[in-house]
Amino acid sequence: MSPNPVQFGIQGFGYAFGDDQEVARVAGDYVDDPERVLRWGYHTFHRAPEGVTATDLAADAARKALAEVDLAADDVDLIVLATSEMPEYPHWDSSAALARKLGRARAQTLLLNEGCASGVTGLGVVAGLMAVQPELDTVLFVAVNRVSEFHRNRMKVNNAVHSDGAVAAVLRRGHPRNRWLATDQFTDPDLCDWFRTDYGGAVAPVPPPGWTSRTAPAGHERVQAHFAKDPRRLREFVDVLNARVVDVIEGACRRAGIGRDEVAHVIYINDSPEAIDDIAAPFGLPRERTNAPLAVAHGHMGAADQLVSLGQHLERADLADGDVVALAGISIGMRWYCTLVRI
Repeated sequence: MSPNPVQFGIQGFGYAFGDDQEVARVAGDYVDDPERVLRWGYHTFHRAPEGVTATDLAADAARKALAEVDLAADDVDLIVLATSEMPEYPHWDSSAALARKLGRARAQTLLLNEGCASGVTGLGVVAGLMAVQPELDTVLFVAVNRVSEFHRNRMKVNNAVHSDGAVAAVLRRGHPRNRWLATDQFTDPDLCDWFRTDYGGAVAPVPPPGWTSRTAPAGHERVQAHFAKDPRRLREFVDVLNARVVDVIEGACRRAGIGRDEVAHVIYINDSPEAIDDIAAPFGLPRERTNAPLAVAHGHMGAADQLVSLGQHLERADLADGDVVALAGISIGMRWYCTLVRI
């Protein structure tokens, strides 16, 4: 498949994080078996103070990204907000609220909510919009995760410590650095109920008396039930999960017209170092060519993981000119996804 004719690159980044929390110190506040959480390898995560919303974090990151490239909010042609947690309010467009916080009186905005995937698949959506709207030259793309601890226990959703943070990226048409190459994704619809939040939506707007996220069943229990707690079937499916990540990276490579051997770095969701190693191994990449060292310091920031890691790897000079970086992961849906960026 020939490369997409739409060309844009990331010109600048901005970040906003909740307060640093030591996993070892606070894990017992969230789970009865903190040793299990510590085995995942995280040492720090971010927890936003009471009253600091996802939109607040997004606006903070956005202002920093705009300042880095000497732009004002009025210079932006499109504002995109990718979220991966419960919104502040139902029936409410947080992308419009972000534009208001940035001082825009009228703006084209877009809200994306595909869980952890939206901060990566959204780059492909932007490419599509640029293809049909030639007037879009500058896009402010913001990905944010702010855990609602009423709805979810940040240490019981899956085998990750969920964290609060936002990243903003300024996307410029024709920018020669950090160029978008392709995006690929697919879902396994039979697994769409995994990791859902059961209360707060139209089906069950109010939880039953006595329910709290602190004592609610962990997300992985639904996975175990799906396989009737059969260890063999669970192990086999872990292999399938990882193989599908390889599939989606290869799919993005085909869309970009490059070989998988050109992938020089894999930035996965902020999972455990061992889990990230398993994703990088088929590409022959060592841990230092992944986001594993950053993951344990940030925790899992949902949609913000990959762009935070990409920006910080650039700041640390870990990436060389011309390197192809795969931003990849697995999200609710279940969705496998990848965007390729050439440095």
